Amino acid sequence: MRKIGDFLNLIISNSDGKPIYEQITAQIKSHILNGELQEGELLPSMRSLARDLHISVITTKRAYEDLERDGFVVTVAGKGCFVAPKNLELMKEEQRKKVEASLEQAVQQAKTVSISLEELTEMLNLLYEE
Repeated sequence: MRKIGDFLNLIISNSDGKPIYEQITAQIKSHILNGELQEGELLPSMRSLARDLHISVITTKRAYEDLERDGFVVTVAGKGCFVAPKNLELMKEEQRKKVEASLEQAVQQAKTVSISLEELTEMLNLLYEE
């Protein structure tokens, strides 16, 4: 079993608008969805990850709880936190639904202030390129 810390870099940014636990959660989810983390792989302990990233254990605990709630990891008492058995397509579909909901909100806001589909598409293209 590999530990995340042995081969993945998690990058935490204080200038990012997202809370640190969300940055950790998003990066680990991405590694799982991209296949960089496989089912059954051991994640570092909460304390170890907190120490490596120079953050609070409470922050890593929140990230791991969110990952477990979303079905990306499982915790085995006394052994640690592991990448969960997964249905990759189901996980990707759940993520697509979240993106779709966000886009639906953006479309409604754009319509409210008379932004055309062309303008909205241009905005999306620019944001995607960043």
